[in-house]
Formats: sequence, C-alpha cells, structure tokens
Amino acid sequence: MTLRWMKLSGSLLGLLLPLVGDPARLFAQTITTIEFPAATRTELFEINDDGVIAGAYTDSGGAIHGFLLSEGTFTTIDVPGATRTRAGGLNNAGAVVGDFTDAGGAVHGFLLFANVFTAIDVPGATTSSRASGINSAGTIVGDYRDATGTHGFILRGGVFTSIDVPGAIFTRALGMDNSGQVVGDYGDATGAHGFLLEHGRFTSIDVPGAGLTEAFGVGPNGTIVGRYGPDIFSLHGFALRQGEFTTIDVPGATRSEVFDVNSSGVMVGSYLDTPPTTIRGFRRTP
Repeated sequence: MTLRWMKLSGSLLGLLLPLVGDPARLFAQTITTIEFPAATRTELFEINDDGVIAGAYTDSGGAIHGFLLSEGTFTTIDVPGATRTRAGGLNNAGAVVGDFTDAGGAVHGFLLFANVFTAIDVPGATTSSRASGINSAGTIVGDYRDATGTHGFILRGGVFTSIDVPGAIFTRALGMDNSGQVVGDYGDATGAHGFLLEHGRFTSIDVPGAGLTEAFGVGPNGTIVGRYGPDIFSLHGFALRQGEFTTIDVPGATRSEVFDVNSSGVMVGSYLDTPPTTIRGFRRTP
C-alpha cells in the first residue's frame, strides 16, 4: 500500500480547521454518567449504531476487565488466562476487539465474535499488539511495537498493513468507519497530533493552540472525536465536523475525553471528576 501525506498549514489550515467553538454550536447535549457497578474506574471506548457500548473497568482489587453495556445490562469480558482485558472496539454485528495481557506480561490484541476469542498478533511485533477498532466489514485497526518503535496497522482479509505517518516518532491507528477512513495519532518533534487516513492520504488534525491532539473515533457522518490540551494533564474532548472543532467538556470535570460517536451523534468517553478523584464513563446524547 502506498500512503500519501498532506499536512494542513497556513491559509488551508485556517479554512478547514477553524477555532474551537462552543459545545452548543454542534448540537444540544444530555450527558449521562455511566459506571460499572462497584468499579473504581470506568472508561467507554466505543458505541455502535444500536447503542451498545464497549469499554473497560477496574475492580476494587485493581484488576482491569473489558465489558459490554447493552440496554442497561453490563457483561464482563475477560480473555481466558489473561491478567488484564480491555474492550476497545465494537461493530454493528456485535464483534468486539481489544487487547489483553498474558501471564508473561506480553500484550496481544483480540477479536471476540460468537463467543469465540481469537488472538491478534502482528507478525514481527515484540512486546505488544493492540486492536482498537473494527468496522462492519470486519476490518480491524490498532497498533503494535517492534524493534523500531510503535506503528499502526490495518488488518483486512487476514492481511496486515502497517501505518506510519512519514517522519513520525510513533503512529497509532485508533478508529475506523465503515467507509474505510482511519483516525489515530502520531508524534513528532513538535508534539502529538491526530490524523485522518483516507484513500491513502494522511491529513494532520491539530486543534488550534493545543500542544496535544489525538483522534480516537470517526462516525458514519464524518464527525471525528478525540481529545486535546496543552499537555496530557489538562485535556478536553473535541468533535470535528465539517471543518469545525467543538469542545466537549463534562460539566464540573477536570478532564474530558471523547472516544467514539455513532450514526445518531451519540458520543461516549470518560472524564475525571473533582475530589474524590475518579475516572468515570459518560454518554453524550444529542
């Protein structure tokens, strides 16, 4: 696969990526906190068009588990023999992808479909392979580490294709829509940036004035969601729609992140509340 690179700058950047707007400019919102029962931490990573949510929670003993939330019912996902499981992606057919840690400390991706787990390991990966998204065609995206660093990947029809933003220190593929658009993040000497990969061409995504921008999900209507901030300690969620950024912040939170959006415009993510400090999941409904 030949991948072309386009970096937005100057007047083109000003045209396509205007200043961050007020949340109400995108659409009205209702934000609902979602927490796995008795969990000390809950994160929501993906929502499909039926409203089913995939995520991860930390129990009182510190163990991390994946879960699905469907019509108010939580179902725990644990890869057999794993010390940690995280459900990171979900499609409309109910296939779930994510990653798990084995007893030796190595991280592997997984696919769960029809109650069968399948490990996902990129050939040549050393310490980790992680699956982060799956679309309705069954194409999976994620990232892996080898001797040269961290790279994104696309797994389509049993064939792995690496994704590397030219000149990047690292690249991670984090989400994919049904048309094949891929979003993720990459790092270079100037900081962390989001990207969109469409028809073999990369487009950089940078919230104006932010030192860090990461794109986590892309919806069927082309809305891209993620997080931005001056650094990793002060973060806001964002939605990029028709060239305009909108900040997404949970009221009262000290940090907000948006991980996915479905065809109805429903967003999911996580936030850090004020003391007692806890990471909680949220659903934002238009």
